[in-house]
Amino acid sequence: MSQKPKVLISDKMDPNAARIFEERGCDVDVITGETPEQLAARVGEYDGLAIRSSTKVTKEILAAADNLKVIGRAGIGVDNVDIPAASAKGVVVMNTPFGNSITTAEHAIALIMALARQIPEANAETQAGEWPKSKFMGVEVTGKTLGLIGSGNIGSIVASRAQGLKMKVVAYDPFLSPERALELGVEKVDLGDLLARADFITLHTPLTEETRNILSRERLEQTKQGVRIVNCARGGLIDEAALKDGLDSGHIAGAALDVFATEPPPADHPLFGTPGFTCTPHLGASTTEAQVNVALQVAEQMADYLVTGGVTNALNVPSLSAEEAPRLKPYIALAEKLGSLVGQLEGPGVKSLTVEVEGAAAELNLKPITAAVLAGMMRTFSDTINMVNAPILAKENGLDVREVRRGKEGNYHTLLRVVAKTPDRTREVAGSLFGEDEMRLVEIAGTRIETDLEGHMIYIVNEDAPGFIGRLGSTLGNAGVNIGNFHLGRRLPDKHQGGDAVLMLSLDQQPDDATVKAICALEGVKKVKSLSF
Repeated sequence: MSQKPKVLISDKMDPNAARIFEERGCDVDVITGETPEQLAARVGEYDGLAIRSSTKVTKEILAAADNLKVIGRAGIGVDNVDIPAASAKGVVVMNTPFGNSITTAEHAIALIMALARQIPEANAETQAGEWPKSKFMGVEVTGKTLGLIGSGNIGSIVASRAQGLKMKVVAYDPFLSPERALELGVEKVDLGDLLARADFITLHTPLTEETRNILSRERLEQTKQGVRIVNCARGGLIDEAALKDGLDSGHIAGAALDVFATEPPPADHPLFGTPGFTCTPHLGASTTEAQVNVALQVAEQMADYLVTGGVTNALNVPSLSAEEAPRLKPYIALAEKLGSLVGQLEGPGVKSLTVEVEGAAAELNLKPITAAVLAGMMRTFSDTINMVNAPILAKENGLDVREVRRGKEGNYHTLLRVVAKTPDRTREVAGSLFGEDEMRLVEIAGTRIETDLEGHMIYIVNEDAPGFIGRLGSTLGNAGVNIGNFHLGRRLPDKHQGGDAVLMLSLDQQPDDATVKAICALEGVKKVKSLSF
């Protein structure tokens, strides 16, 4: 008899999760509260690791996980899992993107009502023996405009609940199609319009480089006088210092945070004690129903994968048959990298996408490869995107996706090319495999460059002139940023001095905004983009 898969539940979880693992043919241990060192010493025994938010699955933990095949996160956010390291280790990472959507949406609505009627402040003073009936003058939510930043799983539920309260809902979401907006009953607007019109603003996006400080000081100053702001999504979406200043000035009438940039926040956090400020300790998913739902779902998904090979809600692999998986795996990894590169370079403005395969790649099942490109591109903006739902969301949002096969070999034995079109330009990137699974970017912006897509990188287009590389090196050196690898090419067909040069640099540290601005200011620079893989 074959040995049963062994699963470790390392965070507190509904006890029915362990029962499901056992019923579906797994052995399970529940050991919570361990230090990273203790977990690293233990994790090598297990095929599966079921976690919530407390366990941090770092590169060091994964290095010790010699037998690990799957990590299951009971919840949406997977920022406590080093997904690139897990992928390199061959470990599938799953989440449960729908299990706590209702709970988190209801918490956002509760905070909207708390701000509208100043419930926390009134409660505190009443229980302190006062009767401040005339002190707290609230506002009705009926007839007010709610601005959603993000209209995915949770945002769409908030929209529905707000409409039940007779609020008008406007939404900013790069992936919200006109058809989907009509279905939700919301008005699709740009971010500037939302800031100017919304009486209440709620955020429902993941934390990525594109969304970090999406409510920056500048944008908070663009909001409507007397706005009230709620964040139950991720810390880091709002400039907390600017939020404090807005509350102090009276421009912002109220703010409620369930999440902070640093959790737990320090006891002397500037927002604490600020009039109009309400907070809760990351309670968005904290209901009995949600905790049961996500625990049961993650157990079912992980057990199915370990016992039968079924893949559901995976963030780093497609749905594949056992026969296809080994051959497609390196192509899928390359496709995600190229999609991520396009997403980071072009943002949400891509209107059509063509995935082309040449040579050996033309013999493969192209659907998972295309799904991987889409997932890599769209995951830049949403942490609920995976290879299962990326093609569906692309179709819903009107993204024109095409696939092209070319059996004849070109310059490479096997090649994957991604062509992305925005209203303003066409972006092409291409990659190939060397040996069995060594991935390389081989072309970008009409320039042949052979480089890995790993870690922190920076993409630069500049006028090809003497002295530029020295100035660039000095700028990075002065900022304390070390160059790992340096790849330079001239754009085709004008490969001569005076044309454009393209640089892809691998860096040991991610450059800060000031360093990127300093590079942009160098003579001859046309484009600079900080990248992360």
